[in-house]
Amino acid sequence: MSSSSGAGNGQFETATVANGCFWGTQHIYDKHFKGRLEKTEVGYTGGKTESPSYRQVCMGTTNHAEACRITFDPAKVGYAELIEFFFRTHDPTQMNGQGPDRGTQYRSAIFYHSPEQKEIANKVMEEIKDKHPLVRQGGKIATEITEAGKWWDGEDYHQEYLDNNPGGYECPTHRLWW
Repeated sequence: MSSSSGAGNGQFETATVANGCFWGTQHIYDKHFKGRLEKTEVGYTGGKTESPSYRQVCMGTTNHAEACRITFDPAKVGYAELIEFFFRTHDPTQMNGQGPDRGTQYRSAIFYHSPEQKEIANKVMEEIKDKHPLVRQGGKIATEITEAGKWWDGEDYHQEYLDNNPGGYECPTHRLWW
C-alpha cells in the first residue's frame, strides 16, 4: 500500500519502521495506539532477496529488516507522532541490533513512502536528540532513513505473535525510553 493523502475521508497512509524484532515492534504500536491505527503487520523489506522467508532473513544474507508496516488515518494519528514513538521505543544508537538480537535484520530503520515522510522523519530524528537518554549521553543515532521498497509479508504465525503467545520473547529494548 502506498502513501496517500486525504485525511479523514477514508484515505489511509502507510508508515514502515524497523527497530529490532518485529514481534515487539508490532505489539508496542498496537498497544500504545489501540483504536487509532487501521492495521499493523510484520514482514521484510530493505533487502535484495525476492520473497524471503523468516529463516533466510535470520541467516543475515538477504539484508532485509524485520519490519512493521502501519496503516493509519492521518486524521487520527500523524506520521510525526508515529516516528517519534518509533524513537521512544528502542535504542537508535545500536548498529544492526537491539538488545541481544544482532544482525542487519534487527537494524533501526525508517522506510519512507513519500518525500514528505522523509522530511518529517529527518526532522523528528533531529528533535529527539535532546530527548532520548542514550543520545543525550553521547550515543550517535544509527537509524537509517531510506525509501520504502518492496514488502513481503511475514509468515502468518509472526502476525500479532505476542498477542497470540503471551509471555513470548520480547526484545528488552522495546519499551518507552522517555
